[in-house]
Amino acid sequence: MAFTIAIDGPAAAGKGTISRAVAAHFGFAHLDTGLLYRAVGRKMLDGVEPILAAQELVPDDLQVEGLRTAAVGQAASRVAAIPEVRAALLDFQRAFARRDGGAVLDGRDIGTVICPEAEAKLFVTASAEVRARRRYEELVAGGAVTDFETVLAETRERDHRDATRADAPLKPATDAMMIDTSELDVEAAVAAAISAVEARSLERVKG
Repeated sequence: MAFTIAIDGPAAAGKGTISRAVAAHFGFAHLDTGLLYRAVGRKMLDGVEPILAAQELVPDDLQVEGLRTAAVGQAASRVAAIPEVRAALLDFQRAFARRDGGAVLDGRDIGTVICPEAEAKLFVTASAEVRARRRYEELVAGGAVTDFETVLAETRERDHRDATRADAPLKPATDAMMIDTSELDVEAAVAAAISAVEARSLERVKG
């Protein structure tokens, strides 16, 4: 039986951590759709034309080292604004979403474009400052040389690009349940997400 949970939100809001925990709680498969775009972005940085990279993407490309770097993140945001790239990755995501046993997908347009009929939709967000601080600490822990102001500027630039792109801009689905993680720790954010999914599931059963 298929049950799709769509989790959207901007970078570093915590949607990846929440999605993995929600998938584990319900025993569902999980797909970080951002990795698809990071893999295409990585290939673009290596000199491959982005549309061709998306069309020829294979599962092993998602295991390549270095997909979480800041440079690849910026490249992912740029290729994600290309309609042909998004189209090339669409079928893969939709097929994953409707697999038997349930699925959790996280990204930026899951509830609005990829899976508008998802049984449960969440939009995970946080202030730009909080998200930049999380990303900065993550980068420094990984050995990167940067500063908070640079990361904050990059965060705001990416937010603007994601929200204003012509194809599938970042925005909450009209029926998404909002979770602001600005002042929540991981446990509280995960608990809120699980509670939201259970509430939506109960609504569907009653309906």
